[in-house]
Amino acid sequence: MNAQTKETQAALTPAGAISLLKEGNTRFVASKQADRDLLRQVAQTTSGQYPFATILSCIDSRVSAELVFDQGVGDIFSARVAGNIVNEDILGSMEFACKLAGTKVIVVLGHTSCGAVKGACDDAKMGNLTTLLHKIKPAVRAVSEPANIGSRTSKNIDFVNNVARTNVQLTIEDIRSLSPVLKEMEDNGEIAIVGAMYDIADGKVHFM
Repeated sequence: MNAQTKETQAALTPAGAISLLKEGNTRFVASKQADRDLLRQVAQTTSGQYPFATILSCIDSRVSAELVFDQGVGDIFSARVAGNIVNEDILGSMEFACKLAGTKVIVVLGHTSCGAVKGACDDAKMGNLTTLLHKIKPAVRAVSEPANIGSRTSKNIDFVNNVARTNVQLTIEDIRSLSPVLKEMEDNGEIAIVGAMYDIADGKVHFM
């Protein structure tokens, strides 16, 4: 399988880019990854890169976007931060990826049993992590059930996963509200901004 070219990237629609990611995850789950010569792709991308997708995911070691979507060198931009939240630097990176480098979709990828989400649920505090977890707190507050305070902790995995899904949705809202560049591109049909959840138990990505 060859690396993306300017021509193959240009021919893709946002829906087509999402389909490529879904097909890649299907291969990953089935242990039928595409046959790639990664060093050949290194050579093919020496003079330029034409990724088709930008993935914002958590730093969790089990959730490598290139692996779970079965992509090769030069296929995707991968931004990673605990809790898959956005800030000015990540938004600027996304604007570069879409407006200047031509990617067709932004995927905010959350995952089950997220440690950052668990920390936010438990109101954990430690150095700079406190500030990061504060950005996930709106998702904690947005999940109304269970109402019992004792059940709204990291010990309740259903609650944790509901918060993680909500956090993905709120991150997408942040991207649209904080980046007029990306919002305009989405409104014009140039890109799609979508959410997904990775299940650490079986490797499947569920698009929202």
